[in-house]
Amino acid sequence: MKPTKNQLFKRQLTLPEIGETGQQKLQNAVVLVVGCGGLGSPIAVYLAASGIGKIHLVDFDTVDVSNLHRQVFYSLEDVGKPKAEVLSAFIKKRAPFTEVSFTNKPITKNNVFELIENVDIIVDGTDSLPIKYLLNDACVIKKKPLVYGSLYKFDGYVATFNIVQKDGSYSANLRDAFPEMATDIPNCEETGTLNSIVGIIATHQVNEVLKLITGIGEPLTNQLLVYNSLQNTQLKMKLKPKVLKDKITKIFKVQTYADAVCNNQNIDWQIAPKDLKAKLGDKNLEIIAVLNNLKLPFEVQQTIPISKFDAAKIEVNFNKTYVMVCQKGLNSYKATERLKKKYPALKVLSLTGGISSYK
Repeated sequence: MKPTKNQLFKRQLTLPEIGETGQQKLQNAVVLVVGCGGLGSPIAVYLAASGIGKIHLVDFDTVDVSNLHRQVFYSLEDVGKPKAEVLSAFIKKRAPFTEVSFTNKPITKNNVFELIENVDIIVDGTDSLPIKYLLNDACVIKKKPLVYGSLYKFDGYVATFNIVQKDGSYSANLRDAFPEMATDIPNCEETGTLNSIVGIIATHQVNEVLKLITGIGEPLTNQLLVYNSLQNTQLKMKLKPKVLKDKITKIFKVQTYADAVCNNQNIDWQIAPKDLKAKLGDKNLEIIAVLNNLKLPFEVQQTIPISKFDAAKIEVNFNKTYVMVCQKGLNSYKATERLKKKYPALKVLSLTGGISSYK
């Protein structure tokens, strides 16, 4: 079937605030969606369904079984496949008027300017604090709008940053809300998340993009929306533009935007994937998974979720070497730290990069 634009966007065109003029604005827009997980995947699909002309997806990760409860545009058959590629194929099947492309590698300080250069709006669908700050700082430097979203358990946060104002200045950015990058905020692997809040925040972000492009309504500029799914409450925190482009440009020059936790990890407490492979089968090796439902290429002797990981309650054998494993090497390092603090002489190692780096 080859629908016409009038057929496909009939309900949207009926809105007098949108009409053919607004729909054409959407068709002319180019949007970059960074992250194709819980936030990014529904964001990309809804934007394409709304008639955005060009969408570029960025994600280096592959689909995991643990993703499926909230990343509903992937299926069991997609497990192990690149997210950006799978999502791109899905969108092409249902959005004939959207040109979709993808980059199947991480966004970094080295390629961020290239990726944002020729787009109208950048949407943050990531779960990485360093990458959120990277996107923010790059958008400030290049004067690009950024639609921000983040999650913590049952709470969600949405804002539209760096919008040009009537006087030529720019609205608040991420550093006006959170000046410094926190290093002690647990990720969703550790704290968990409810799939409904993920969808709610994603559609809030889509709503911001549509308002920016069509010029209707009031975007969340100079404010941060905080939504709590358990109480169905929301509040808007007012933000004042304080951290200006010159300061952020200086920050960008010295900041690596690598995960602060990874930067501070003790190399002597880690084991590379190739070295772990060589030790598999050693009777004096005990592997402990610190996350439930990990897709593991080897057997583990114990599974103790990091949220319940109490070093004092673990029986240890000082003749053994213990290896902690998780998805990306962050929670396993936390477990390693706890065991080393309790038993300094115990041989404990964290799998560098987690299962994601184990080939």
